[in-house]
Amino acid sequence: MSTLFILLFSLVNFFGSFHPLLVHLPIGILLLAALFEFLSQKEKYKFLASAVNLSLFIGMISAMASCLSGYLLSIEGDYDEGLIFNHQWSGILLAIISIFAWYLNRLGRQISWLTGLMVFLVILTGHFGGSITHGSDYLIKAISAAPEEVAQKRLVVPNVQQAFAYQDIIKPILTSKCYKCHGPDKQKGKLRLDIPDFILKGGKTGKTIIAGNTDESELIRRILLSKESHDHMPPLEQPQLTKTELDLIHWWVGSGADFDKKVADLVQTEKIKLVLASLQSGEKLEKDPVSDIPENEVEQADTKVVQELLARGVAVIPVAMNSNYLSVNFVALDTITDNDLKLLQSLSKQLKWLKIGDTNLDNDKLKYLLKLSSLSRLSIERTAVNDEGIAMLTSLPKLTYLNLVGTSVTAKGLMQLQSLKGLRQIFVYQTAISGKEFSQLNKIFPKAVIDTGGYKLKFLESDTVELKSARVKL
Repeated sequence: MSTLFILLFSLVNFFGSFHPLLVHLPIGILLLAALFEFLSQKEKYKFLASAVNLSLFIGMISAMASCLSGYLLSIEGDYDEGLIFNHQWSGILLAIISIFAWYLNRLGRQISWLTGLMVFLVILTGHFGGSITHGSDYLIKAISAAPEEVAQKRLVVPNVQQAFAYQDIIKPILTSKCYKCHGPDKQKGKLRLDIPDFILKGGKTGKTIIAGNTDESELIRRILLSKESHDHMPPLEQPQLTKTELDLIHWWVGSGADFDKKVADLVQTEKIKLVLASLQSGEKLEKDPVSDIPENEVEQADTKVVQELLARGVAVIPVAMNSNYLSVNFVALDTITDNDLKLLQSLSKQLKWLKIGDTNLDNDKLKYLLKLSSLSRLSIERTAVNDEGIAMLTSLPKLTYLNLVGTSVTAKGLMQLQSLKGLRQIFVYQTAISGKEFSQLNKIFPKAVIDTGGYKLKFLESDTVELKSARVKL
């Protein structure tokens, strides 16, 4: 019985989804029929009289189909009941009037008054439909809400530390990016985000936010999904949250999702302090704060080890100004030795970013890297590392960035890393992973951007191209 119910519900949703497509047919066709009827009253255009009946018939059928599909769509219950009632019954009345107009026109009766009423109902029904999809104030929003829209695009909060976190910072973000689908006029998934009680209540899938727990909060999870994912929010065709907006929502939820506290009363990391400061100044951050560098500093690396690496031609630099965390790049070396890798182990606390691609790195040498417990970014592009070596990387729990370009890694091999919940960027261009497997990988790594490469750049006539010979490995 439950399987049959699910099947019927799926069919209802399927046919209901055709409403946005069908609803435009009666609008155009019935307006055209009214125009033909009006012009046919003039001697010059009497020949259009034969087209009136056909136009009315097609418009009548499409109006009835729109009513049926609209009713099936409304069963989902994701819309404001008042707006649905007005739109539904004005649409039904329009369909009935079109039936009478078609019938009386066949009998040769005068229908000018009916076509006039029909035009009025088309406009009225369209207005109610627009209110459902774009908000009840969509007609005057461009005039009355212009200053507010501008403010939301570049949110400015004077004296940000004394502002209320939810009312002055979070609510404007939700208003501009979420209310269209989860506001007072429409509640997709039975979720409203315009009132605190509704935010805490959640929607069809349960709780939307879990105060103090960003990993388990559905709101954060949906935002972080790949844009191509069906569950990503906001939908791909809608304006997306900026990095700053995401940081602010993440901070607010992680700080306890309090609706009454001021910014100064909430815990603030150095990263979020920069974001908040940008709200107060009104200036856009030139560069997003580096998210994979810990807030807590570490002691300085062994100078002797660093000097040995530098003497080998290895680039060793801080990841940020005044930071002891290091970035190591083997860009100048084709061949690495076991001693090089042992030196890296001496920097396990400080080493955050490692680029060791285009070298003779293989599975055996990769084992040396497994002791780099602080490593968050690893580039091993165009090396001999394969699926067996990839499985070892589960020993690097802080990994957020992984470059596998040009390796023989397969989708099955990459799936072994699904325990690394922190992965956010994975580069798999020119690997053994096929196009059909990318959608499966996106589901396994919902919070990561899987870059498949293969970009084609457009060159301008003014561009300068410099050709260099490829580095030859001996």
